[in-house]
Amino acid sequence: MSLSPCDFSDALSRPIRRHLGRAVARWRMIRPGESLFVGLSGGKDSLVLLVALRALQRRSPVPFSLVAGTLDPTGGRLDVSPLGELCEKLSIPYRTKSFPLFDVIRARGETSPCSFCANYRRGLLNGMAREAGCSVLALAHHLDDAVETALLNLCFSGRFRSFKPTGFQDRSGIRLIRPLVTVAEERLAQEARRLSLPLVESPCPFAGQSERETMKGFIRDFRRRNPGVRENILNALESLDSQDRWEVPL
Repeated sequence: MSLSPCDFSDALSRPIRRHLGRAVARWRMIRPGESLFVGLSGGKDSLVLLVALRALQRRSPVPFSLVAGTLDPTGGRLDVSPLGELCEKLSIPYRTKSFPLFDVIRARGETSPCSFCANYRRGLLNGMAREAGCSVLALAHHLDDAVETALLNLCFSGRFRSFKPTGFQDRSGIRLIRPLVTVAEERLAQEARRLSLPLVESPCPFAGQSERETMKGFIRDFRRRNPGVRENILNALESLDSQDRWEVPL
């Protein structure tokens, strides 16, 4: 699908639009006059999030502004020009920052590279958001991420909890939102293909080596017997009385 700048965000599918709109309303993710910084990695999830937020911005009675930004963890070897072109089409300001995060992980000999990378990356994105004058960081974690985190915590920590759809980060002063938390990963993949979004291949040298990948395979296999298992786990998380059920993703 080839889209012009004026109708790009209008082409977003109704299910994605509905999921995002409900999440934003339910968890009061966006407040009048706020500036949102969208973490744009170049993967399918963050690309769909950017387009979805642009579509919401055009229709929402609540005024808010958008800035997108990419953190290049290779230290400058990643070609992010397709992302800049997309942001230009959507009339969204775009920023980039290079940092040799993968080299840092190798030098430290991290045994849990994904966890270290997620925390370090989020800190750098918080800094980019502040520099852009934004008070909110929007990340593209989806339903599968939430469920995988819950099961990883259950298996390795003995606690059934996952990350918050929204929350305030005391150290950075940035509020974090995850508008796609109820959207299944395969739906995002389908949407990215349908819109011909410019995916940038992940340069991560640790891909496929984490416990999360193992859990992803477990859930995929279990869904053959129970297609609704992800939604059931999310419902279980929400029904818990404990206020301690949410935490930062591994």
